[in-house]
Amino acid sequence: MQSLAELIVESLSSDGERPALQYIGDGPQVCTLSRRRVLHLAAAAARKLLDAGLRRGDTVLHLAENRWEWAITDFAILLAGGVHVPVHAPLTAEQVGYQLRDSGAKIAVVSNAEQAAKLADGPIPDDFTLFSYQPLEAQRAERWIRAADRPDREVVDEVLSQARAAGDDVATILYTSGTTGDPKGVVLSHANLLSNATAARDIFRATETDVRLAFLPLSHIFARTCDLYLTLAGGMTLAVAESRESVVRDCALVKPTMLNGVPYFFDKIRRHLIETGRADQPGVLQQLFGGRMRILCSGGAALPDHLFDFFAERGLPVLQGYGLSESSPIITVSDERRFRRGSVGLPIPGVEVSISSDGEILTRGPHVMVGYYKNEAATRDVIRDGWLHTGDLGRIDDDGFVYITGRKKELIVTSGGKNIAPVMLEQLLTEDPLILQAMVVGDDRNYLTALIVPDEAQLRAQLSSDATWTDVVGDHETKQLVADRVHARLRTVSRYEQIAKCSLLPDPFSIENGMLTPKLSLRRREIAAAYAAEIASMYESD
Repeated sequence: MQSLAELIVESLSSDGERPALQYIGDGPQVCTLSRRRVLHLAAAAARKLLDAGLRRGDTVLHLAENRWEWAITDFAILLAGGVHVPVHAPLTAEQVGYQLRDSGAKIAVVSNAEQAAKLADGPIPDDFTLFSYQPLEAQRAERWIRAADRPDREVVDEVLSQARAAGDDVATILYTSGTTGDPKGVVLSHANLLSNATAARDIFRATETDVRLAFLPLSHIFARTCDLYLTLAGGMTLAVAESRESVVRDCALVKPTMLNGVPYFFDKIRRHLIETGRADQPGVLQQLFGGRMRILCSGGAALPDHLFDFFAERGLPVLQGYGLSESSPIITVSDERRFRRGSVGLPIPGVEVSISSDGEILTRGPHVMVGYYKNEAATRDVIRDGWLHTGDLGRIDDDGFVYITGRKKELIVTSGGKNIAPVMLEQLLTEDPLILQAMVVGDDRNYLTALIVPDEAQLRAQLSSDATWTDVVGDHETKQLVADRVHARLRTVSRYEQIAKCSLLPDPFSIENGMLTPKLSLRRREIAAAYAAEIASMYESD
């Protein structure tokens, strides 16, 4: 097997009446699509793309939220020999327009009128074809697929017989966030993604009875490989959560055995159990996750030790992995038999990991991207002698377990020349129930400060206040309480890692307000720009 197209056909052709996709319908209730049904819908959608003029290697822009149609669309593009350009649904029209122009896509698939309007905001080629999950009134668009569609069998057979993508063909272009300039397109081949998914499948020993619940954005490579392709390679069932907010309810409905998340999600679970007084009830995590959960995995950012401890003490440890878009993404994983507190696990089979002289994590293997789209200079900057320079700092212990110690570009260098990893301090701060989010500041300054978002429920309970939230955050008593908690949380770190001043913020950082990435890590530049006045005030007397 050399391509994802072959994986799609082989996996979905096997035992065709078994479930392949599940989603939450009205009621709410679990709706199921069989493996044969998914394959036929994907082939019929691929035929639509080919009829629209798609040729092998052409790009297709895809702008949609997580839905069952997302998986079908991905499979259709790959079966038709196209290059999938998935766009994060919350992006603005300007951001979407950049990716459309840069990728050169002349076909787009959108979920609804709101997303279609983002495309209409810029110049559209005359020969452009637009497909939509939902009917559009204002825009000219062709109807995409529906669960009730009954594809013509001859059409299906014709498409499947022509699904001949090679391993070195480009499968996808994923655009980075562009926080330091124009977004870069990460080019990944079929071989990149296939090697990653099959290696991870063998580690987790997935079976046909496993159900994986997906709620992270499929437009991000973490969910795409570790939810969609890993499920496909393992013959499992993929259940698509209705939203990020409905995960606990959806777990009760689909009773998953596997779930990928990010530290922010697992911290919300911890806080919820503490706030409701259920944290120490026997079996509470299994009850919360539907009763059959066997593997929880975390990626996208470092998992704080206190979160690891909380879940491990309750019998359901969160297993860390590590990777980035440029590595398809998996570099290392932990599994049920091999995991350690604070470690992101061991390299997956076929992948090499090394530490450079300045502490940067390097990796080499079949998972390393083809390069950045139309950007040879940027490619040469990160891939040297076959080694991908990750930009992350870390170490490897004597048993091969990898530990992340910071990010080179995020290191704070104080005016006194001290190098400080802010993520470690932020993890210590958010361990406190009163602190929901924190961002440490201090580059080129002689002391550190922090922007802190308090946890509203915890803080109101502590202060017994019914004032407006803005008044609570601005109150002197609140500021002193949080300052005391900050001091207590950082009592074990060095003098130059102490937080001298804090500024409390009433509104959480989120994807919607542009302060978090799709994998829920901090957009530091955007946060610093948005709260420049608050940061400046903490240094006025400097």
